[in-house]
Amino acid sequence: METRILKVKVDDKNIQVLGHWKEESAEHKDGTKTKTSNLNTWEVPAPSENEDILSPIREAAHHLRTTDIPVAFPTETVYGLGADATRSAAVKGIYAAKGRPSDNPLIVHVCDLSMLRSFISPSPSPSFSSAGDEEDPIPAIYHPLITRFWPGPLTILLPNPSPSLLAPEVTAGLPTFGCRMPASALARSLIKLANAPLAAPSANASTKPSPTAAQHVLDDLQGRIALILDGGSCSVGVESTVVDGLCSPPVVLRPGGVSLEEIRECKGWEGVEKAYKDQAEVGGKTAPRAPGMKYKHYSPKARVVLYEAEGGRGKVPRGDVREAVGAAGEKEGEEGKEKGKVKSVAVIRTGRWPVAGGLRSQGLDNVAAKDSGDVAEMGFVVREGQWLDEDGTTVLARLLEIDLGNDVKGVAHGLFAALRELDSRGADVIFVEGVSDGDDIAAAVMNRLRKAASDIRI
Repeated sequence: METRILKVKVDDKNIQVLGHWKEESAEHKDGTKTKTSNLNTWEVPAPSENEDILSPIREAAHHLRTTDIPVAFPTETVYGLGADATRSAAVKGIYAAKGRPSDNPLIVHVCDLSMLRSFISPSPSPSFSSAGDEEDPIPAIYHPLITRFWPGPLTILLPNPSPSLLAPEVTAGLPTFGCRMPASALARSLIKLANAPLAAPSANASTKPSPTAAQHVLDDLQGRIALILDGGSCSVGVESTVVDGLCSPPVVLRPGGVSLEEIRECKGWEGVEKAYKDQAEVGGKTAPRAPGMKYKHYSPKARVVLYEAEGGRGKVPRGDVREAVGAAGEKEGEEGKEKGKVKSVAVIRTGRWPVAGGLRSQGLDNVAAKDSGDVAEMGFVVREGQWLDEDGTTVLARLLEIDLGNDVKGVAHGLFAALRELDSRGADVIFVEGVSDGDDIAAAVMNRLRKAASDIRI
């Protein structure tokens, strides 16, 4: 199968061409009416002089309506691999393309609240902004979150109605499903034109780092899917936060683009608790309640050694380097493990470590990124040089370095791209400087890093 990349020529200046929220009349208690734009209906313009921007999205939507092969598309978090969530054959195409375990549920993406209500309620309901809570099929506990964070990187867990319009493969046999409305206007317009909610996990091969650029998708899924919509790099860089408000107290099932501290500012969510682990919950017999909970995720081919910020390590200890390099150099031979030579060592810094993580080095120079786009999009540069012995006389290996800076949002934005970039350059072992874990987006960063790590050091 040929995989084509369709570039969507959109930027901050012309993004309104992709669509807009329909204005609706709101009646107030005093009898007056005003025009308001809410999240009820997303509209896509009819074919016009801007069709060169919308035509790739229309082609992808037609593909989703008429075939069972998923389409990759950008969101504000990461690139998603979408298929019609109401058709089993289409959803099975996602699992086949990714090599994803069938008991790992999928998140459903909607373009507006009308679409969401259409498959969780047999009859249309008014907006919760103008109707009583009892009239809205969307549970009242989620109304404050939807008002503040949608469209955006937040997934809510909802009861799956019976009978359900969703394909059973979406929920992995669970009585609930996750749903979100992406902030990306491109994504919402694709969903609208497909005329169906899209089940969409990240558009990577299962267990690999999530894709934040179209090239990342191509690297993993070339020949497995037909179309990739290229809308540039993703602004957030980590997946959505997943919350469950159907239990008491409500919980966060996966940290992501919306922080725990932000959620706690919303009515009814002041006591929200964490219900996730930072290591994969391998071996359980039940399906995970949300994606990212059960299986190993986000892992490059290289061996990843993560240093927790709380350990206060000011650099990579030399003894750790030799140990990790030795472990990374073990390869499976015909008669068991045999020693292989480590040719490339890499360091990812996040603000405290010195250049090269304190390893003795020479000749570190900027090199062009291979797969991740330009510096402005990805937020980092790659430096390449040599790792030297203690005397500075012998070259031990090639050295690669990426500095993501000390802003945690910048770290989140560039993390997956950095892991992929170092993988593409043949790094055998990657030493990563962790960030301080908290209730902000740092929790999502460290959750992903802990799941990617082969070894975690304090």
